[in-house]
Amino acid sequence: MKITCRICPHLCSLDEHQVGLCKARSNQEEKIIPINYGQLTSIALDPIEKKPLMRFYPRSKILSVGSFGCNLKCQFCQNHEISMASKEKANARYVPPEDLVMAAVDLVSRKNIGIAYTYNEPLVGYEYVRDCAKLAREKGLKNVVVTNGCFLKEPMSEIMPLIDAFNIDLKGFTSEFYKKIGGDLETVKDFITFAAESSHVEVTTLIIPDENDKEEEIENLSKFIAGIDVNMPLHISRFFPCYKMQDKNSTEVEKVYKLADIARKKLNYVYEGNC
Repeated sequence: MKITCRICPHLCSLDEHQVGLCKARSNQEEKIIPINYGQLTSIALDPIEKKPLMRFYPRSKILSVGSFGCNLKCQFCQNHEISMASKEKANARYVPPEDLVMAAVDLVSRKNIGIAYTYNEPLVGYEYVRDCAKLAREKGLKNVVVTNGCFLKEPMSEIMPLIDAFNIDLKGFTSEFYKKIGGDLETVKDFITFAAESSHVEVTTLIIPDENDKEEEIENLSKFIAGIDVNMPLHISRFFPCYKMQDKNSTEVEKVYKLADIARKKLNYVYEGNC
């Protein structure tokens, strides 16, 4: 019997044991479950600014963890080894929520403030984020999610009250660009608006030459963010060739700074990244 996964706009209809487009969710006994639950491929104590979060507990550190899977197919993905990996190809080990939270607590003496769910797309396995975040809150830790934001409001309502800060990738600001990467712009816009109601939110846009680098696009993007909160930080980041975009040139530094200046006409906090 087919079951529909309802966490993102793909709405994958899956037969028994079939895995969705994200490679992280499957129909098991007529129920959609995250097959990447607790399967960690990456763990590191990072500066909070690396998420990037510039206006959330600056100069602190955060225990950052990732699994495998993603519901987008960006050809410029910097973490494609895990975001595009299947369960069989991911080099993962199981870490239950209790163990992860205790590891985070043990690092408080090293300026750790909590847990960041990042590296791959963490919300394709939002149940693990939820369970860890609940326990982390009980220990006085902060929860941070780094996400593409291409998820539906109803299932995400379960975790929103538990997340202290988001960095959300707003990949571009045209529907055409989002179609190229298998996403939906309006869904991401709704997610940003929803997240900002209860959490600190910062937005990142990676500027790719001839793809999403038009001045008008950044004007519209910054206007949208300003409509939510003029104090919401925006990170304008420089692209470097990677994954399936090895033939692209790096973004010119001058271009990044120019687009950042355009965004500053609408927003109070704009940061250039990778320059």
